[in-house]
Amino acid sequence: MRLERTSDDRPSLSIVAPCFNEVESLPTFVERATQACVTAGVGDFELVLVNDGSDDRTWETICELASRQSGIVGVNLARNYGHQLAASAGLSLCRGDRVLLIDADLQDPPELLAALMSRMDEGYDVVYARRRKRPQESAFKLGAASAFYRVLDALSEVRIPVEVGDFRLMTRRVVDRLNALPESDRFIRGMVAWLGGRQAELLYDREPRFAGQTGYTLAKMLRLAAAGITSFSTAPLRLAIWFAGLGALVAGGLILYILIGFLVGRTTPGWTSLALMTAFFGIGQFACMAIIGAYLGRVFVQVKGRPLFYVDEIVGSPIGSPLQATRARRAD
Repeated sequence: MRLERTSDDRPSLSIVAPCFNEVESLPTFVERATQACVTAGVGDFELVLVNDGSDDRTWETICELASRQSGIVGVNLARNYGHQLAASAGLSLCRGDRVLLIDADLQDPPELLAALMSRMDEGYDVVYARRRKRPQESAFKLGAASAFYRVLDALSEVRIPVEVGDFRLMTRRVVDRLNALPESDRFIRGMVAWLGGRQAELLYDREPRFAGQTGYTLAKMLRLAAAGITSFSTAPLRLAIWFAGLGALVAGGLILYILIGFLVGRTTPGWTSLALMTAFFGIGQFACMAIIGAYLGRVFVQVKGRPLFYVDEIVGSPIGSPLQATRARRAD
């Protein structure tokens, strides 16, 4: 099923939520998101739930919810592509004049919709939610996230807000421009920052996960961090140049030391200096190769030109209203 975008059936709001093993939180998320639309005074909406290759009953739950409530669109991806591509799939299919990107695990409260809408009414193109508190998260995760955001902010050639995830409200113009960007290895928060326009923040306290376990493992977080840094900064490549320059200085110093030793008659070879020199240049070369390899890997993936994702199935009605949804729940 293909959802055509026309001016006649475009809702005023789309809520896009990537889902991976969210069977326990989905019913509550849909109820809270629908109520948030009522509170915000949204006349019509669509709730786009993207199943990112879940291995539990997430897709079956999405289908059940879509059959009971108008305005829910379920998108089933062919496999697990990861959070950023699942979000990209939802953004490419949604049709709202405004688009709220949010996770379905309820750590980001849907009830913030009214405040986001009010802020956007002031004339902003993007309103992103900045985390003020992150309760029940480990000290390691908080420290790693803080270090990543600050390193990214220092290295990036585009200012990417600190302590900000993908939770944000965007206008249709921004979403269309975002969908047109050709990157295959996507880092949405950085891409939106690169697009520019009028952007504002809204502070909020992040909630504990409603149910289940997070899908963001340490390996996935490291891959996201690498994607963010290599997507928006060439500083690591310049670091390789600095490594080469430092290596040349050290080599020059060693040559001068050897020549002076030869001239004054101290030519006894020592394994310490040889070992230090070998270790220094070996580490420097491997570091430079790793940095260059990261960028070459991105180029390799990009030039293949493969589709970002494949959609196996789309279910549900594209447009509903909060009033209809409320009546449907009461009828059950």
